[in-house]
Amino acid sequence: MARTDLAESPKGTAPISGALPIPFEKLPISQRIHWVHTILLTVTPVAALYGLLTTPWVTKTFILTVVTYFLTGFGITAGYHRLWSHRAYDAPLATRIFFAIIGGSAVQGNILWWCRDHRVHHRFTDTEKDPYGAQNGFWYSHLIWMLFKKDRNKIGKADVADLYADPVVMWQRKYYVPIILLFSVILPTCIAGFGWGDWRGGYFYAVVLRMVIVHHATFCVNSLAHWLGESSFDDKHTPRDHIITALITFGEGYHNFHHQFPQDYRNAIKFFQYDPTKWLILALSYAGLASNLRTFPKNEVQKGQVMMQQKKIDAIKAKIKWGPTPDVLPSYTMAEYEREVQENGRSWLLVDGFIHDVTNFIDEHPGGPKYLKTYLGRDATRAFDGGVYDHSNAARNLMSMMRIAVLAPTATTDKKED
Repeated sequence: MARTDLAESPKGTAPISGALPIPFEKLPISQRIHWVHTILLTVTPVAALYGLLTTPWVTKTFILTVVTYFLTGFGITAGYHRLWSHRAYDAPLATRIFFAIIGGSAVQGNILWWCRDHRVHHRFTDTEKDPYGAQNGFWYSHLIWMLFKKDRNKIGKADVADLYADPVVMWQRKYYVPIILLFSVILPTCIAGFGWGDWRGGYFYAVVLRMVIVHHATFCVNSLAHWLGESSFDDKHTPRDHIITALITFGEGYHNFHHQFPQDYRNAIKFFQYDPTKWLILALSYAGLASNLRTFPKNEVQKGQVMMQQKKIDAIKAKIKWGPTPDVLPSYTMAEYEREVQENGRSWLLVDGFIHDVTNFIDEHPGGPKYLKTYLGRDATRAFDGGVYDHSNAARNLMSMMRIAVLAPTATTDKKED
């Protein structure tokens, strides 16, 4: 989900002056490492740890850090993800500029790069064309995929014509680095420095530590959200739903729902589920700063839930013995059934078209053996279904385990005795 690009990725081959291009997979490792990503994603955690060990906490700086954390986090989830990647709602110019700035301040790449890979991820989930496919392992999808350049010829394609047509996206792409320097680094540092004299705290906490935490919160959508939780709507792919992931990722943790209904502005559909990004978008709509919030029909959402619940039930049912099915049982005509009882002394009972051997059950029958013996060699269906006593599900399930044959169809309807 996240990108930290500061420059375009190569196209898969590296030309050498006067020679044919070298295939991407044969490039030396030094040329395949994405050095900008690697340096950024290794230096910032070390710098954040150094700041934690050497810089005292100031209450105002802590508040500033929390504010910038939520702002840049929402810039990714409400802006990059739900607005631009999935067009889950419409936003006026002011809202788009705001999200372009605070999303860029998260330092996860510009809108175009980020959304391109994310659309590819949805189109080719869990395949080798997925830029951060979860099938390659938790840590690959969380971080490792960003440390190495990609052969763009092997990564899937996505339609991003709408992003190229968006002037805000193109403006942010052009001024991405200045946006980072001004709004992500200089502004928080100066607020803490000029505001209450905490220059170190402003830098190490409101800039570096905040950046690292937001990075890994976003990365968890690629990793944790494909590993922890339930497949509430579909189990074809790895996305999962879980409250822990939602708490970490600004509400992006109901990821199974999201992959099934990507254009829905919500990740969580129940009022008690944690999705602050949904609440923010809804609040913006009330203020006239967002519109056309897209949702999938409740009926379609429920279909997915019911189908998964049915699969779980079917899996449980498959582990339970339900008695022989008609296709594996021999068949007897009514005359043959009667003859087996009358001439051979079988303790057989006919109910609902199945012939049951009740030899070992007669003496255990809760109603006494008399009633069962009365119907041996006869059709006891009506008596079993309420003519004498309307038997319970437990009784019917127990009876199914005694099946030994089915009644062969005849030209005339056999009489069911009362």
